[in-house]
Amino acid sequence: MKLLPNDLNGLLAGHSVIAVLVIDQIEDAVPLAETLLEGGITAMELTLRTPIALDALHAIRDNVPEMLAGVGTVLTRGQVQQVKSAGAAFAVAPGMNRNVLDEAVKQNLPFAPGVVTPSDIESALEFDCRVMKFFPAVPSGGLGYLNSMTAPYNHLGLQFIPLGGLNENNVQEWLESPLVCAVGGSWIAPRELIQAKDWAEIRRRAKAVGLADAGTK
Repeated sequence: MKLLPNDLNGLLAGHSVIAVLVIDQIEDAVPLAETLLEGGITAMELTLRTPIALDALHAIRDNVPEMLAGVGTVLTRGQVQQVKSAGAAFAVAPGMNRNVLDEAVKQNLPFAPGVVTPSDIESALEFDCRVMKFFPAVPSGGLGYLNSMTAPYNHLGLQFIPLGGLNENNVQEWLESPLVCAVGGSWIAPRELIQAKDWAEIRRRAKAVGLADAGTK
């Protein structure tokens, strides 16, 4: 059995915050990426919740190559193929779907499935997956729950990307955890701020996360 490529942790080295984005207008893609970079955010997850998501990925790859651009909300085999063809650096899913992971293996695409139970983790381990998305992080019990859930697997060196319920007020405690290789932040550039082209507020939020991250060093 072929296994998932395990270079996602290496890809995320130096990218401890991933902005999770829903983009509705293609013209917002490049200024958004530039604004995030100005705020110190160097990685993003473009969610497949709008029809222009992959077009936005192409625009960012062509115009803002210093941004590490991945794709999220990957739910089907076909989407894995599309994401790989579009040149995404990595992909993320909200859940643990064996068919999707199997296709990620075939496409040699760095992939983080969503986990929230020990059974999810063990399913991901069948593919030798070492980086997983912990979702929804805060509603499921937060960092305390993650510590308890992962205790039987600590000897494996697994790493997690928490998403869901994180914000400016609690992100630092997540960044301090040795279990966390990066945090996912949908609050940094929420859909309504992107639609309003409020680059100043998005830049402020990005910088605030950077200050929290610096406080963990």
